[in-house]
Amino acid sequence: MMDIALQNASLIPQDGGTPITGERLKEMADRHTVAYNIIGRLARLIGQDVLAAIMDGVCLRLDSIENANESALQLSKSLNNPNTAVEVTRDSNGNPALAIKRTNYGNVHVTQIDRDFTEGNDYRLLEQAAADFKALIGSGATICRGEGDKKRQLTVRSFHQAMQWLREEAEKGVSKQRYKGLGEMNPEQLWETTMDPASRRMLRVRIEDAIEADRIFTTLMGEEVDPRRKFIESNALLAGNIDI
Repeated sequence: MMDIALQNASLIPQDGGTPITGERLKEMADRHTVAYNIIGRLARLIGQDVLAAIMDGVCLRLDSIENANESALQLSKSLNNPNTAVEVTRDSNGNPALAIKRTNYGNVHVTQIDRDFTEGNDYRLLEQAAADFKALIGSGATICRGEGDKKRQLTVRSFHQAMQWLREEAEKGVSKQRYKGLGEMNPEQLWETTMDPASRRMLRVRIEDAIEADRIFTTLMGEEVDPRRKFIESNALLAGNIDI
């Protein structure tokens, strides 16, 4: 979808700025996609609002209590939600951490951010993307798509807004279909998506531990519901690259 969205697209980063097009715009769009894939993967663990705040430039430092207090203050200001409180706490190793307390209909849900996250690769990528994109967009930034009479444009305040608009514009001319199984497809659709030797992919499946593979298969596909439910509850937040 993003490849379609970038066709005849250009970003003017500020009034009088040089338009960004072609491969450079695609490279930036790919970096944006990586960052927001991280947000999508970690949203349930940390909270999409907190991750979006990091992408907006909030810097989290948990190497000392002083920096943790400052991080809590900046994050709280960015979230600006009376139902969400940010407090400094300690993790299981005694290191400074942040507790995000969200109140919803009287129920309090707490998530924690620790140094394992702020010193990890995911945070580094979000922080770098935030710095690059924030420095890029200035006053009067405009995103454009199309040519001639069909050219459309929008004044934007952030790179994320520009990418979101491009995708929405591209989706207006695209039809999407989902299938639970191959048997629901028409013959021509089955050929195009699965059977055509020119475009299909065949992957070799290797089973290194047949006993463990059988156990997992029985858990997920067997008639007993309770083990399957427990497995999903225990592993759902660890899963990645799931097409839902």
